[in-house]
Formats: sequence, structure tokens, C-alpha cells
Amino acid sequence: MVADDEKHIVELIKFTLEKDGHNLVCVYDGGEVVNKALQANPDVIILDIMLPGMDGFEICKQLRKIEKLKDMPIIMLTAKDSELDKVVGLELGADDYITKPFSPRELAARVKARLRRKAAFRQAGDEIVLGELVIRPSNFQVLVRGAEVNLTVKEFELLKILSTSPGKVFTRDFLLDTIWGIDYPSDTRTVDVHIRHLRLKIEENPAEPCYIETVRGLGYRFRKDRPA
Repeated sequence: MVADDEKHIVELIKFTLEKDGHNLVCVYDGGEVVNKALQANPDVIILDIMLPGMDGFEICKQLRKIEKLKDMPIIMLTAKDSELDKVVGLELGADDYITKPFSPRELAARVKARLRRKAAFRQAGDEIVLGELVIRPSNFQVLVRGAEVNLTVKEFELLKILSTSPGKVFTRDFLLDTIWGIDYPSDTRTVDVHIRHLRLKIEENPAEPCYIETVRGLGYRFRKDRPA
């Protein structure tokens, strides 16, 4: 799905992605995006921020609250290029952020990467149990003290990478390159934002995390010993 009120942009995206075999649903009014997404259940959505009816930030927030759509990759494509806008978009649950003017082939590559990662987690392996934390990669499920928590795709990818190698330090650069892609036009603060959100969801006290530890000057690691 592509949601943008600039019809020439939509046509350019449609032409580019249909050449790769994708079928597109096009929406031009922000007020229609959530309902159209519920009907179409798209594999990925390309979302402008400055839409009539409802802006992309609010749309992103609403999509992440819907069980059926909470894991759908969201790529924000917008002329809003300030660092604050990028941080807000990522904090609201966007998986990627591209600024206009943009390269159609780069966008196609980002879409392909999002779909590939989504498929990989659908096919992932067995249950991981670490203290009161249970990770079930095969069905994208995480339980904390018996209660299911809802993670975005990026949060789940971070948790899975960290938890499968307890005690190993992962640098911010490694996590950024592995999860967002080596050509992702951002910096390591993107990783910090997602780690903060992840801690809010899985840690009993995010200010004193017992699962994900910060290694000052390097990055993050998952505790090797089971939390008490």
C-alpha cells in the first residue's frame, strides 16, 4: 500500500514496484488509510506524513494499536527531513524513513528488504526461554511473566539478535547495519530509541534493566545469567 496525496509520486512508486511484481493499493487521503489497510491487509505500507484528513504520524500510531496490522512494516516517505521528524517517526513505530526527493530503485530495495526480514521471522526457529521472558520466533510472540507483549518488527529483531547470544556485546553500528541495512541513512541513535522502547515493554524497571544491558561506548548485550 502507498499512501500519498501527490498523485505523480504515487504513479512513480506504482510503476517502479509493479515492475518487481508487487500489487499496489493506492490511498490519497490520510483519513482513509487505516480502514483501507484493514481491508487490504498489505505486506508493507509506504506512508507520507503530510496527508490531508490525518497525518502520517497519527496513522502510524493507530496502525500499531491494531493486532492485525501491528507487525506490518511501515516505510515513511516524506519531505519532512529534520532529525526530530525522523526520531518521532521511528518512535511511533515506523520501520524505515526515506526523505523526498528519493530514488525509486532505492525505495524498491527497501521494500524488498522489509519483506525479506518479515518472511524470515515467520520462518524462524524454536522457543527461547530466559527467566520470565519467553520468545517464540515462529509466531512472532513474546511473553513477559506470562503476559504477551506487543513488539514492532524492529523491536523483535533487536530482542532476537541479543537474546540468542547472551553475554555477547553487539555494537550499535552492527545492530544498525544488520537490522536496518548498511545503507540506512541514519545514525546509531535509531538503535538507542528502539532499545528504550523495548526495555519499556519487557523490563520490570526500565531504569534498571535486568535483560538488556548497556555497554558504555560500545553497544548492548543480553544478560548471560538468568534474571532473578
